[in-house]
Amino acid sequence: MKPTDSELEILQLLWELGPSTVRAVNERLNERRDVGYTTTLKLLQIMFEKGIVSRKEDGRTHTYTAAITETDTQSVLLQEFVDQTFRGSAMKMVMQALGNHDASTEELDEIKALIAQMEQQNKL
Repeated sequence: MKPTDSELEILQLLWELGPSTVRAVNERLNERRDVGYTTTLKLLQIMFEKGIVSRKEDGRTHTYTAAITETDTQSVLLQEFVDQTFRGSAMKMVMQALGNHDASTEELDEIKALIAQMEQQNKL
C-alpha cells in the first residue's frame, strides 16, 4: 500500500521514534510546520483504519506504531517511481542519476559491489 505524503511524514517519525502518542507525533510535526493536534489525530486514525499503523490504547492515551516497515515502503514507492518516471526501466533511472551526480569513488565502489552481488545471485 502506498501512503500519502502526510502519512509518509508520520511513518518516518514513527520509524525514527518508535511507538509514540498522538501528542509526541504532533510535537515533532510542529518542528517542521504548523499542524493542529486534531489533524494529526485524524491522520493517525485513518492510517489505523488502513492498517498502516497499529494502536495500543491505555485509557485515554493511544500509542501508535508503524505497521509497515521502512524497507517495504521504500520498495513500493521506488517501484512506482521507476514505473511512472522511467517506464519501468531501472537502468534508465540509474543512468540518469549517475549522469546528473558526481559520484565519489566510494559510491562507485559500492555500486560495483552491489552489481557483483546481484550477478552472483543471478548465477545461483
